[in-house]
Amino acid sequence: MKNYFSTGEKLLWGGSVLLILAAFFVFDRANYLNLAASLIGVTSLIFAAKANPAAPALMIVFSALYGIISFGFSYYGEMITYLGMTLPMSVISLISWLRNPFDGKKSEVGVNRIHRKEVFFMLALSLVVTVGFYFILKAFGTANLPLSTLSVTTSFIAVYLTFRRSPFYAAGYAANDVVLIILWILAARENPQYVSVAVCFGAFLVNDVYGFISWRRIQKRQSASE
Repeated sequence: MKNYFSTGEKLLWGGSVLLILAAFFVFDRANYLNLAASLIGVTSLIFAAKANPAAPALMIVFSALYGIISFGFSYYGEMITYLGMTLPMSVISLISWLRNPFDGKKSEVGVNRIHRKEVFFMLALSLVVTVGFYFILKAFGTANLPLSTLSVTTSFIAVYLTFRRSPFYAAGYAANDVVLIILWILAARENPQYVSVAVCFGAFLVNDVYGFISWRRIQKRQSASE
């Protein structure tokens, strides 16, 4: 386990943690729930980059904490998305990853390829989920409704691809990170402590980009050994 993470991965995780800590102590210094969620989330992403089932396990915890944080700023879309969709889908993803190890190694899931028909199915399902959530979020008086609805779309695509063990899960989360950075910057205009949450998702974006690159490498390695 000592050499499990590369030097670059250790630097990425360490730099992300330092950035999150700095943002917290500069802009927040009070809401340690935000800090805990951010640290758990970024740790989940470095395990995700290694295709390790610890990632969805940590994402379950992150989803619960992030749902609480979102409720505090009336981002009901985020709360409902993470508690009602990301959290249960992370549970399903964890089961899927544990049942599909690569070459019998429980620490690495077998990377999957999804075909064109399934992509169309996923997009159609995403449209249905988006429309349904739009009216739900509107009824709740969700802040920044258009962006919150877009976050539902990107989140659903990301969790679906995570469940299906596709490298493009990370691209889905990266798109979601961009939406969330904007959402929390808007929130920070009213309460500066939310700058730390926006910074958190900035760190997540960098990690998700790396996760996509890492999974493509893993996919090639696994395909070559079959």
